[in-house]
Amino acid sequence: MVTVAVLTLPGLGLLLFAMTCLEDRLFGDPAPPQHARRRHLRLLPGGSSGADHGSGRDAA
Repeated sequence: MVTVAVLTLPGLGLLLFAMTCLEDRLFGDPAPPQHARRRHLRLLPGGSSGADHGSGRDAA
């Protein structure tokens, strides 16, 4: 009987570890979407007037 208990201990330890990882994945905080940008938008100077001030992105 002691032999069976000793032989099942590694299996139970592995099961406990796997369940802990699964719970952390299911009930943890959701990660931000991968397509989300981390920077703010860069606004053009004088963007409200609609005039282009030659930002250097002209097509040749």
